[in-house]
Amino acid sequence: MADDTDLNWDDLRYFLLAARAGTLAGAARSSGVQHTTIGRRLSALERSFGAPLLLRSPDGLSLTPLGEQLLPLVADVERHVLAVRERAAAQRGRVRVALPSGFIGLFADELVQLRAAHPEVILETVSGGQLLDLQRGEAELAVRLGPIDDESLVARSLGEVGWSLYAAPRYLKDHSAPAQPEALQGHKVIAYGADLASMPAAQWLERHATDAVLVLRTNEMATMLEAAKSGAGMAVLPCMLADEDPALVRLTSKVLASRALSLVYRREVRLNESVRVVANFLVEVMRGHAVRLAGVREDRGPAT
Repeated sequence: MADDTDLNWDDLRYFLLAARAGTLAGAARSSGVQHTTIGRRLSALERSFGAPLLLRSPDGLSLTPLGEQLLPLVADVERHVLAVRERAAAQRGRVRVALPSGFIGLFADELVQLRAAHPEVILETVSGGQLLDLQRGEAELAVRLGPIDDESLVARSLGEVGWSLYAAPRYLKDHSAPAQPEALQGHKVIAYGADLASMPAAQWLERHATDAVLVLRTNEMATMLEAAKSGAGMAVLPCMLADEDPALVRLTSKVLASRALSLVYRREVRLNESVRVVANFLVEVMRGHAVRLAGVREDRGPAT
């Protein structure tokens, strides 16, 4: 008998098809190959085992004792092979994208079109301040703010993100809006936590809020947004989020801070068709929202 490494799944599959069909012709019809090919591969398999698996007769095929023993084992192999293929197919379609907080809203409406055009793609998003390790495969794609220093990663520009100063009408009812955004003396402000201290918005606020009243520090953008909407104080927020929120008033048309936005990924993940689809989708949608992301608008003067 030949060494087990000589076993070929196609040979085992042809044995399984022939045993189920009862004839070489029936196995050929179900597999789409010539019956002579199946006969040849079966003979090679039997030679490797050193014993026949199927008896040929004018009435068709019948299992030998060895064939009867191997048939359920080969059927188990088939189930595992199919499971492997299904898992691999699902993995090819699964694309994990790391996003800064709040960015999912930029392309939520377009997800229906993505799904309709590419039903095989399964998009998974991870939002928040945590920086996922792309080299370790924690995500296939990442939307990141700031310069990309890792030369092993591909970075595609998505434009810029802008921040401005916002407050809720409830806050402005009791506090006059500053004549200039830098004039924060005596105002209540909501600041960024230590984990976000390097953000341009956090640095702008630290420079100009030395005489302000600090009411809250947070590393969570959702918390900052809700605190500002409640009237707790003013906040420097991403324009893409705050401009769309009717519960907030933008206090200046100026963009007080900005940072480059990029789509980042490992070079080899582009071999995956689903990753290419999602990457191109994100680039198209984000660039389509360039004005909203940047927060640039006509000067309307400070709110009163």
